Amino acid sequence: MDAGTPLLELGGRAQDSSFKSLSLMLGEHTTSPLVSIGVSVDYQEFVTVNVTAGHNNIPVSSFLNDKGMDTNVIRINAEGWQNNRVNLESIILNAGQFLPQGVDQAWPFLTGEYFKAEHNVNAQPGAALSDVVSYGNEHGLSFQFFRVCSDYAISEIKQTMTSTRNEKTEDTGYFYTTDHNFTTPWKFSRDQPPPTHVVIHIGANDAAQNVSAQAFVKTYLNFIARLRTIYPTEPFFVFTPWGWPNPDGTIGQYYEGAYQQIVNTRNSIGDNNVFLVNTTGWVTFADVFPEYGRFRLFEAWLKDWGLKPEGEWAAQH
Repeated sequence: MDAGTPLLELGGRAQDSSFKSLSLMLGEHTTSPLVSIGVSVDYQEFVTVNVTAGHNNIPVSSFLNDKGMDTNVIRINAEGWQNNRVNLESIILNAGQFLPQGVDQAWPFLTGEYFKAEHNVNAQPGAALSDVVSYGNEHGLSFQFFRVCSDYAISEIKQTMTSTRNEKTEDTGYFYTTDHNFTTPWKFSRDQPPPTHVVIHIGANDAAQNVSAQAFVKTYLNFIARLRTIYPTEPFFVFTPWGWPNPDGTIGQYYEGAYQQIVNTRNSIGDNNVFLVNTTGWVTFADVFPEYGRFRLFEAWLKDWGLKPEGEWAAQH
């Protein structure tokens, strides 16, 4: 770990035969005064632990169950939806800003837990898919997602990107920091076990930045084409927007028909493993509160599609 870097080079899951204690050493640029992380031992509920720059003892022994297991599985992730100056190699980052445990109680995380998936969520709060400035982000996800990938397979991307395998990656919101928040490049090959399903839910910030529907569709299709070089056969689930619920019961929509066009275009060239998830009616104004079980709707959709929850966690096989 580079001096002064808030990077925690630890996967989302660690497995050991005799976990008694765990110590995290975080760099000087870790969010002040603290960062809330979720800690789960042996797939139990996540417990919030606050950590700071410097040496942190994680009380894993107090979370151990009494089943006398030969090995223990420790899962850690940053709960916050912003000011995430602590990075995990399998970072979980999405919404949760109104929830006591942040992303650990957000719908993407809970859906993954339900299916006993080794899940991760890659997101950048406020960023658009298009490579435009948006809410403090210098770049969009269509740039940043592949900028952090150091082992992608498209030669044309290698020719246009300036990063190399040994270069650092900077946070797309770097102009808010004095050190550009450099961290190590993301390596998709480190995602083990490799992903079997990919969910894409994006577009609100593009609409907010007045990106035209035509430009958005073009960017989205290029994004999927690049994703296919990393995930060549995995099912892609393309979410339509929740929309913007209003107190009078109306819902402000954007890019209507665009997501169906994206899926249809991929299907028309033989990529029949791209599916539309029509979320129309999933969220109303009454649903934008912490106790709303949005994840239950997606669980039901996935089960109808054919996905079944695992009987046990992968590390328990």
